[in-house]
Amino acid sequence: MKRECRIKRKTKETDISLYLCLDGKGSCNVDTGVGFFDHMLETLCLHGGFDMELSCKGDLTVDCHHTVEDVGIVLGTGFAETLGDKKGIRRYGMFSVPMDEALAICTLDISNRPYLVFNVDFNAPKIGDLDTQMVKEFFYAFAMSARVTLHLNLAYGENDHHIAEALFKAFGHTLKQAVAKSESDEVLSTKGSL
Repeated sequence: MKRECRIKRKTKETDISLYLCLDGKGSCNVDTGVGFFDHMLETLCLHGGFDMELSCKGDLTVDCHHTVEDVGIVLGTGFAETLGDKKGIRRYGMFSVPMDEALAICTLDISNRPYLVFNVDFNAPKIGDLDTQMVKEFFYAFAMSARVTLHLNLAYGENDHHIAEALFKAFGHTLKQAVAKSESDEVLSTKGSL
C-alpha cells in the first residue's frame, strides 16, 4: 500500500494544494510562484524519491515569506499525516552532500519532538527570487509541522546557490533514509510510541 496523502490549506495569505507519495520515483510538479524555491522542492523530491504535486497561490506582491513558510507547514503536515503512528520506519537519517565548494550535512529523527538546528550562513540577501533567510524558515516550518528533530549544518561553502542546493539534496536523502521501511512493524522506541 502506498503511503500518500492530499492536503489543502487556505488562509488570507496563501492557498495551497499538495499531493505527496513517499513511495514514488521522484516525480515533481510544483508551482509556488517563486522560481528558485520550486527548483529546490524539485531537488528535494528527486533526491528523496518522493512524488509530489504542489501548487501555491501566495501574496507575492508582499514578498515570498508567507508562500515559503506555508509550503513548509503543508509539506511537514503531509509527512506527519502520511507516516501516521510511525510504525515500521527506520526513523533516523543522516546524509552529507557536496555541491562544488559547498558541503551540507543533514541529520534527522522522526521523533515527534519538533526541533531545528540550522548552522548555515548565506552571503547575499537573495538567490533569484528567494530571500535567503527564508531557507531557514522553510526548514523550521517543516520540522515543527512534521514533528521531527532536524539538524542542518554547513561545513563550508561560498556560493549561495550551491549552499542551498546542497542543503535540499542532503535533506531529501536524509528523509528517504528515515521514512524507509524497516524490518520490524514496531515503533523504533523503547517507549513503544513516539
